[in-house]
Amino acid sequence: MSDVSISEMSNSTVTTLSPICHHPPAAKAAGSSFYWALRLLPSDQREAMFRIYAFCREVDDIADEPGDAQVKMDRLEAWRGAVESLFGEDEPVQSIACLKPVVEDYGLNKADLIAVIDGMETDAHDAVRMPDEAAFDLYLDRVASAVGRLSDKVFGLDDKAAEQLAHHLGRALQITNILRDLQEDAERNRLYLPQDLLRAEGIETDTPHAVLRHAGLVRVLDILARRAQDHFSLAQTILATQDKSKTRPARVMMAVYRRVLEKLELRGLSRIDKPVHVSKAEKLWLAVRHGIL
Repeated sequence: MSDVSISEMSNSTVTTLSPICHHPPAAKAAGSSFYWALRLLPSDQREAMFRIYAFCREVDDIADEPGDAQVKMDRLEAWRGAVESLFGEDEPVQSIACLKPVVEDYGLNKADLIAVIDGMETDAHDAVRMPDEAAFDLYLDRVASAVGRLSDKVFGLDDKAAEQLAHHLGRALQITNILRDLQEDAERNRLYLPQDLLRAEGIETDTPHAVLRHAGLVRVLDILARRAQDHFSLAQTILATQDKSKTRPARVMMAVYRRVLEKLELRGLSRIDKPVHVSKAEKLWLAVRHGIL
């Protein structure tokens, strides 16, 4: 892959960024729940969403890859500069140029693209902790609801209901992700469960594996699962007021992740030794049922 180097960092640091659409954007999404949902969109909206997904995936990969935290921070800062270039008068830097038409055609907000990077900066640290529920909710907004706000622009939803849909559905999806990935996150020294919520249930440690072995864990997970269910219910209420043809991807994503949460609860939320997943066939059926029928 040919890369492009841009110098936007202090101390003359040069950071190399890969063009997000060097490969077809759909390739990055293939196999994900997101992919099945987006296949239901008209071609122009689908292409726009694949480009947004490619950007989100690129910065997420930086945060998740092994390596020095400061190097990852520098790369994310370079992407912040790349986003800024989308909204300037000059041509955007090559790494992100394919997103420029999407910004112009659908009116994407710079703040939402920057919020995604802010969320990835949290994940880029060697250790991730959520000191309290306020920090936890801010993280959910950055890594999930901000993506929902970008998506709603492409779907043609641009009112208060759309903002609330992004708020509730984004949080529901991300809490479900956190409940599903407890073991994997612990292996990376990541603990997304809010520390004040843990302490309220008698868990004083913030060492991930010790938290996952604590008897009080199940009560914390129950609280978060109920919260995710509440967000799903509120999102469903909002979706009932919206044009069905514009909200197919949101409805499919909600159905897939509700199924994940259901499986987690049936398994036992604290049974982290037993992975849960939704098969490709089941995702396809949910896409048909909630996106077409």
